Amino acid sequence: MDLQITVILTSIIFSAFFSGMEIAFVSSNKIYLEIEKKQKGFFSNILKKITYSPSKFIATMLLGNNIALVVYGIFSGKLILDLLFPEIDSSKSLDFIYIFYQTIISTSIILITAEFLPKVLFQIYANRFLKYLSFPSYIFYILFSPITHILNYISNSVLSKYFKTKEDEIRIVFSKDELGDYINEELANDSETKNIDSEIQIFQNALEFSAVRAREVMVPRAEIISVDRYSLSSDIKNMFIEHGLSKILIHRENIDHIVGYISLQDMFNQPKNIKSFIHSVEFIPESMLINDVLNLLTRKESSIAVVIDEYGGTSGIITIEDIIEELFGEIEDEHDLTKFLEKKINSNTFILSARLEVDYLNDKYKLKIPESDQYETLGGFIVHNTQDIPQLGDVIKISTFQFLVKDVTDTKIETIELKVLK
Repeated sequence: MDLQITVILTSIIFSAFFSGMEIAFVSSNKIYLEIEKKQKGFFSNILKKITYSPSKFIATMLLGNNIALVVYGIFSGKLILDLLFPEIDSSKSLDFIYIFYQTIISTSIILITAEFLPKVLFQIYANRFLKYLSFPSYIFYILFSPITHILNYISNSVLSKYFKTKEDEIRIVFSKDELGDYINEELANDSETKNIDSEIQIFQNALEFSAVRAREVMVPRAEIISVDRYSLSSDIKNMFIEHGLSKILIHRENIDHIVGYISLQDMFNQPKNIKSFIHSVEFIPESMLINDVLNLLTRKESSIAVVIDEYGGTSGIITIEDIIEELFGEIEDEHDLTKFLEKKINSNTFILSARLEVDYLNDKYKLKIPESDQYETLGGFIVHNTQDIPQLGDVIKISTFQFLVKDVTDTKIETIELKVLK
C-alpha cells in the first residue's frame, strides 16, 4: 500500500512538472528569454540548450507527462478499488460501474493536482519557473532525446510532405505587447524604484502611442478659446495678451462652426480685416488614432485639428504639441499657466482637480481607479458612475473610493477630495 501511494504521488508530481513547464514555455515572455540566454551563468546556459529546438522541448514535456499519467493510471486504479471497494475480487473481470467510478475518481484527482492547478501557477510565474526549473527539464531533455528525435522526425516528415511546412525554425520576433509586459514586470520586480526614468517613461509612451485616440489627448470644448470672424483686430489682440496663446480659433456664429485660426505672428501685420489671415484647420473624428492625426497634420503642413463628435459638433481641438506630449510628457513654456490642483494629504487622502486624467493618477499614486473608454478624467469617472453633476459638499462613494465635492459649477466638477477606503 505504501509503495502504491508513493508511486502515485511521485507520478502526480512529475505530471504537474511536465504540464507546468509546457505551459510556462508557451506563456513566457520571449524578450525575457532572449535576454536571459545572453547572460553568463548556469541557468542561462541551460536555457540556451533546452530552447534551441522548441518543438523538441515541447515533445519532451509531452512525453514525460504521458509516461507519468500511464504510471499513475496503473497504480491509482488498483488503489481506488482496494480502498473503496475492498469486497471486489480482483482476479475476476470488473463490472462497468466499478470501472466508471475508478475512472471518474482518478481523472478528477489528476486534472486538479497535475493539470489545472500547476498550469495556472506556471502560467502566472512562467518566466521564473522556466528559468529555475530549467535544469531538471534539461535532464529529461537529454534522457528522452532519442525518442523525441524520432517523434520530431516523423512529425516533420508528415508536415513537409502533406502540408508543405518547413521544419522547426527559430524566429526571434517580439510583439509590442511582450516588450511592454517585460518592462512592466521589471519595474514591478524592482521594489526600490520610486520614480521611473524619463527614458523608460518615453519608451512606455511610445508602445502605447498607436492605441491612443484623439479624444484622449484633445483640449476639451469647455477650454477652447475662440472669437467670431467679425471680431475687431483690437479685440483679438487683447485675447492674445490675456490668454498668452500663439493661435486663436475663429468661428462662425458659434464654436460648432470653426472656420480656422489666426496666429500671433499675423497680428504683427496690423490686419484691418482678419478674414484674409485666417488659416484653415483639419477636422477629425474623436475616434481617430493620434498617430494618424500626426501624419495628417504633417502631410497638410498644419498644426491644429478640430475634433468633432458624432453629431458634427466641436468636441475639442488637438495640436501637434498635444500629440508630442503623449510621448515626451508635458512641454511647458512661459504661457502655460494652467496648473491642475494635485495635493497629497496622506497615504489615503488627496485634494485633486477633477480635470486630472485617471491613468495619470493611477500611474503616479497607484490608486487603481477603473479605466474606461467612457471617460478620461477623474470628473468624468464620477459623472459616469453617478449619471449626474453633483452639488457642492456632496459625498459620493464609488467602490473603494469616497469623493467630497469641494468646488463645482453648473456644468462640471472642479475640485474634489479623494479618500481611499480600506
